[in-house]
Amino acid sequence: MSDLQAIITFVVFGTVLLAIVFDLLDMALAALLGVSTLTAVGVFTLQDILNVVRTFGGPLALLFGGMVVARTLMPTGLFDYIGNIFLRATRGSGKRFLLGVVVLVVLCAFLPNATTVLLLAPIVIRVATALKVDLVPPLVLIAIVSNSAGLLILVGDPATFLVGSSIGMTFTQYLRQVSLGGVLSLLMIVPLLPWVMGNIWRTRCALTADLKPEPLKHPLFAASSLVVLAVMVLLFLFGDFLPVRIVPPSTAIIGCSLALLSAYGAKIEPIDKVLSDIDWKTLVFLACMFCLVEALTKTGVLHGLSQSLYGWLGVDVLAVALVMLATGGLVGTVVANIPVVAAMVLIVKGYFVIARLVPEDALGATFVEWPVTTLPVFVAMMFGGTLGGNGTVIGASANIVCAGISARHGKPLTFVTFMRYGIPIMICQLAVSALYVLGLYYLTGR
Repeated sequence: MSDLQAIITFVVFGTVLLAIVFDLLDMALAALLGVSTLTAVGVFTLQDILNVVRTFGGPLALLFGGMVVARTLMPTGLFDYIGNIFLRATRGSGKRFLLGVVVLVVLCAFLPNATTVLLLAPIVIRVATALKVDLVPPLVLIAIVSNSAGLLILVGDPATFLVGSSIGMTFTQYLRQVSLGGVLSLLMIVPLLPWVMGNIWRTRCALTADLKPEPLKHPLFAASSLVVLAVMVLLFLFGDFLPVRIVPPSTAIIGCSLALLSAYGAKIEPIDKVLSDIDWKTLVFLACMFCLVEALTKTGVLHGLSQSLYGWLGVDVLAVALVMLATGGLVGTVVANIPVVAAMVLIVKGYFVIARLVPEDALGATFVEWPVTTLPVFVAMMFGGTLGGNGTVIGASANIVCAGISARHGKPLTFVTFMRYGIPIMICQLAVSALYVLGLYYLTGR
């Protein structure tokens, strides 16, 4: 790539980010215009599109599959049923409401984070309306907690899955080596709630005495939809152990296909109506951001950063891990965390090759023989990329989904509003994660 094309790429990328941060353009439109510009000047090519599909198709499949499954559950009345039970459990207390949101999200930790937002948002909106509180903070809380809970399992967050799959980490390996750090990051949210969401925390509202769960509208269809959801969960958990390995993106596609088949068989609503309600705007935005990162990769800047990292830190793996944690957290606040993590994986792999800790084969997608001493760096990237996404509305796919839901209910979620809740929580979580990475470094034998 010529120097001129590299400059154009940087300018376009920066312009897109500024347009989103200062709310000058709709985020999907800004990203789409950026990709169109790079295509028009010849920077982005057909081969780049193929590279994007190969690298980022998995996270997009996870998100799409989760959207379809959540959408097929809507006509069942299940959200209203659970929402009524949840409302009674709050007893009119804002404190119990916020803590209940945390518990509900954690119970869905085995699902991708954006799917969790889609499933729980209708329930939370119903309860927030009954308690007469602003629905924006609890929606933000769902996104932040689901992102954080995404660290509990390998498939919980697309960014985490991207790092884990790039080094061949299995579901059970992740549980042993990373999940505890996810628990600590999640627990850090609870003591911060009275501070960041104090108005809701102190809310007291009298509820009517005759609150009863509404009956399900289509019990048989609801049962079949829950069976599909259960199949997805089981495949997420045990797909690695089947004779024919089923990876999480494939599980999402299988799940959404079964959900659509169930909806088609029930004849409750046409398939085209289900698909038309999918949040295509979020999918388009993320796909365009992936394209912009791919164009940025072509500039050669990532290889240069690998060399610089080695020049600055040598073979100090702990220092590299902490730098990746901080960088992922910082950059992840202004760029969707999935492309950020994808770029960081390339930088770190290049660094390990330059440092001669792994052979040059490690740059390939099939290399899995990573020394145990490199694990803290990859774990740090998981924490930095995932928790950095808690900072702003464009930091993670769950946040973007949350913003779309909020806008559809007449409450636009701006960049600044999300940041007011997300930044304090993110900073505290990254501090706890740094301690976990430090402990992991010493446990792996340095």
